[in-house]
Order: sequence, then structure tokens, then C-alpha cells
Amino acid sequence: MPGEVLLDEPADDVVRLTISHPEKRNALDHAILDQLASILGGLDARCVIITGTQGMFSSGYDIGDIPDDVFAAEAEKLVAHPFTAAITALENYPYATVAALSGHTIGGGLELALSCDLRVARDGIQLGMPPAKLGLVYSHTGLRKFLDAIGEPRTRELFLLGRNVDAATALHWGLIHRVVGESDLQETALELAEELAANAPLSISGNKRVLRELLSAAGELDPAVEAELIALRKACFASEDLREGVRAFAEKRPARWKGR
Repeated sequence: MPGEVLLDEPADDVVRLTISHPEKRNALDHAILDQLASILGGLDARCVIITGTQGMFSSGYDIGDIPDDVFAAEAEKLVAHPFTAAITALENYPYATVAALSGHTIGGGLELALSCDLRVARDGIQLGMPPAKLGLVYSHTGLRKFLDAIGEPRTRELFLLGRNVDAATALHWGLIHRVVGESDLQETALELAEELAANAPLSISGNKRVLRELLSAAGELDPAVEAELIALRKACFASEDLREGVRAFAEKRPARWKGR
């Protein structure tokens, strides 16, 4: 069954979008990503909250069950297109966005959260980036986002070790803004959203635009280098190691890497 995005309006000028794909730990599939992009493109609420159901924010890309014979094409298609569209819609949303991390936040789910303006996490959750455990080369645009948020040393630790960190560590790193108890998460996120929604809309949208342009300018690459990085990432989807990494991750066993 495909996932879905649930929409409600918990306060004036506040919309809450809830990722719901419980049988896959809220993994991001085509349906969820397409809905996020479409819904965000049609909203004018002064603040949007993104959260998850069933005590989970998101376990990342839904690539575990893609058949071997179409894996490379389908995995790349999911990551390169619907995911990019959803992230772009979230980053370009003119008003404030808040991620309420209701549970573990992994991989693409963590980049989705990092694309929001503010992040509130439930105490006791884990956050992580597992590309090194999967054999995945992450996008240079995604990595840039982590460099901007937590700096080069922490980004190396997060991506090269592939270990999860707890909410307290993520707070110390600057990956999230607040840690609260489970019963307080949605209330805290809503309080922040209402405060953000009550602020001057021209100021919020204008300052977000300035921040976006400044960060984009700082991350500009030579076009030839950028093309090489895109080709490097694309090649990983056809690698034996990525398929083995995904299998091993699902089967909870060490991966048998071949380096190809």
C-alpha cells in the first residue's frame, strides 16, 4: 500500500502535514513525495508543520522492495525526481515551516526535516544518515545542506560513520532546535507555528529569500565539477554494492561489499 500525507489545520493560518506509511516506518515513496510537492505548492498558510504518524517521523527513501531487474532505474527515479521536487517545494515555501520529529528520523527523512526552518524533536529518538551502510553516494545539494547546518566535522561524522545520534546530541550539534517530552511534542510545535504565523509575513518571506540566496551563492560549484558529482551519484544506483547494502540493511546483517 502506498503512503499518504494527512492534512489538518490545528490553528488559524497553520497547516499540519502528517506523513503516514506505518507499515514502512513512514518511508518516503512516490505517493508521499508527490503529495508533499503538490500540497505545498497550493498552500498559503503562514506556517506549515511536517510530522509523522505511529511514533516515527520517516525512515528515508522507500527503496527496500524494488525488484533487482529494475532497481537502478527505479531507485534513481524516486530519489532524483519526486524527492527533489518535495524538497524544493518545502525549501521554496514562502512562509515558515516546522518539523515535529515524532520518532526516528533517518536518511532522506532527515534531509526533509533539515529543509524546514525549525525542528523540534521528541526526546529519545534517533537521527541518522546511513549512506555509508547502504553504498549510496548522497547528493551534493543534500550534503551542502548539512555542511551549512552543522559544519564540516559533524557532517563527516554523520555521513562517513553512518551512525545514528540521539536527540540530545543532535541538539548540541545544531541539527535540531528543541528537545521535548513525547507528550509535549505536538503542543510545542503548534506553539512555535502559531508564533511564526503571527509574525509579519513580508518579513518572514523576505528573510527566507535572503537566507536561501546567501546559502545558494556560498555553495556554487563549477558546472563541470557539478556534472561530475551528479554522474558519480547516478553511477552508484547501478552498483552491486548499493543493492547489497539495501538487502543487508533490511536483513540486519553485515554487507558483503565488492567495491563495484
